[in-house]
Parts: sequence; structure tokens; C-alpha cells
Amino acid sequence: MSTERTEIDKLGEFGLIDHLTENFETLNASTILSIGDDAAVIDHFGKQTVITTDLLIEGVHFDLMYTPLKHLGYKAVVVNLSDIYAMNAQPTQITLSIAFSNRFSLEALEEFYEGVHIACEKYDVDLIGGDTSSSQKGFIISVTALGEVAPDKYIKRNTAESGDLLCVSGDLGAAFLGLTLMEREKKIFIENPQIQPNLENEDYIVGRLLKPEARKDILEILEKQQIVPTAMMDISDGLSSEVLHLCKQSNLGCRIYEEKIPIHESSRAAAFKFGLDPTVCALNGGEDYELIFTMKQSDYDKITLQEEISVIGYMCDKEEGAKLITKGKNLFDITAQGWNAFGK
Repeated sequence: MSTERTEIDKLGEFGLIDHLTENFETLNASTILSIGDDAAVIDHFGKQTVITTDLLIEGVHFDLMYTPLKHLGYKAVVVNLSDIYAMNAQPTQITLSIAFSNRFSLEALEEFYEGVHIACEKYDVDLIGGDTSSSQKGFIISVTALGEVAPDKYIKRNTAESGDLLCVSGDLGAAFLGLTLMEREKKIFIENPQIQPNLENEDYIVGRLLKPEARKDILEILEKQQIVPTAMMDISDGLSSEVLHLCKQSNLGCRIYEEKIPIHESSRAAAFKFGLDPTVCALNGGEDYELIFTMKQSDYDKITLQEEISVIGYMCDKEEGAKLITKGKNLFDITAQGWNAFGK
């Protein structure tokens, strides 16, 4: 690994942007004018444009003590693309703005942009602009993602109906358990820097934290099966929080079956190791970036063989409340205990 360090001020702002983005190629016909002018120009040729933005702040959303910069660049893109897919849209462009202190060399920023580049290529997205600035301390990242969708084919949160099936993609709780593990190892390292981190057999949960994926494949499955979700969003703040958003926005209640919540075996084993309840991790852990959606009961047969989609319950009338049915057939209120951006 190179120990070379180039100070940013050698390049200046425009030189820095040119240097970091020189390998980015245009991948979408809708990108008319990309980086290099006062503004980018895009034309979605009669489709509707979907826009989302996200802020990632060092010490709040990520810890560079255990987050490689390349992974951080990749994740910064993916978390925004996840929101685009949650609208049933295809992401096409992003803008990326960063602010950084003099702790960061050119080589460090190159590593971050390498992750951004890998994500853009994997998801066929163009980087079309952004900004750079200095920060008094730490690293601040702002990504705006744009996508396209056929007119009025976007899917909202407030259009679920009573009786609809409640579904999730993938499995839940792994990223939270990865965070729990990394925080534990960080604490041990701070107390005794001679002790090496013990991440043996924990590749799955660490990977789900540091390198999440947006579920482009789920939209492809739904389209192939001719399933149109009645409502959809992504799971960034924990299953319980997102379910309550769906209920509130659609003015409904729900029933979730504990035994139907998908939890990976590696997550289950890690939870037991940490003395945690796997169900609680799945309900309240954040950063899974899976999709949660509702669909008509008549579509159920179309997904019975889809391993990546689980039916975890159903929507009901608002008066019945949002409840979890435990394995012991007890009913509990679903409460939002996931990520709080303004929590202490």
C-alpha cells in the first residue's frame, strides 16, 4: 500500500475535481452534459424524474476507524440508489459533494472516489457534478441521485390497502449486528492497541454494514412476474420504523408474524453471541437497504418460489393497530426504535 501523501492545495478545487473524476465515463443517453460546465444537462425523453438526496457525516453516520474509504464511497452512492429503486424507478445520475479537513490527502480522496466509481459502474449511473469544500473537522458527504420512471409508474408509501400482503426483500438485522461487532472491536482496540480485531467468521454481517447493495434485482423480479406493488419504501431505519411509516402514510394498521421475518443464519449466530434477540435486531436495526412493499393477495402465487422475497404479514384497518404476532402467538404493539438522526 502506498504511503505517498499529496496535499490537496497542490491541485486547487478545479484541478482536484478533474483529477478525481477523470475516469468516469457517461453511461446513460439521458446525460447530455456532465461534469465540467456550470451545470449538468439531462433529458429523460418523456419519462418522469425521481430525485433523492442524502447526507453522511463522519462521527454520526460512519466511523473511519473501521470504515475503509473505498467502501464508504461505494456505500454513499448505494444508499441513495436504494431510495430511487424504492420508487420503482431506475437511477441514472448522481451529484456528489464533499467537505474534508486537512487530515485527508489526495490519496485518501482517490480511494473514496474509487468506491464511488465502482458503484456507478455496477449500477449504470453517471456522476454529473457536485462540489468540494474544506471542513473544520471530519468528512461530510452529500449525494443527490436522479432516476427515471415511466409516467405515473412511481410507487409511493401512502397507497397500500387493507388486506394487502406485506413483503420484504433479502434478510434483516445483519448491518446492525455488523455495527455492534465493529464497535466492540473498536472499544477493545482503544483500550489495548496490541490486540488485533477478531472478525473471524463474521464476513457476512461486516459486509452488510460496510458494503450494502441496492435491490435493483427485486424490481427486475417484480417486473418479470408482472407484480406492481401497491406501496413501497426502502429499509434504512429498521423494519419497525418503516412499517409504521407505511401504516401512517396509508392510514392503515398491520400484522407482522415474527416467524416470517427473514434473518440470515450468520446474523442469528452473531446475535446470540452478543446476547441479543435476533428478532429485535431485525425490527430495530438500521441500514439494511432492503425493500419493503405491499402487494395484492392475488399476486401471492407469483412469488412463492422467489427466495429473495418474504411475505411477513398483511395490512389491516387502522383501528386494529400495528402489531407483531410472536412465535408464541402473543400480540405486541410495533414501536419505532430504529435509527434516529437527531438522537443523543
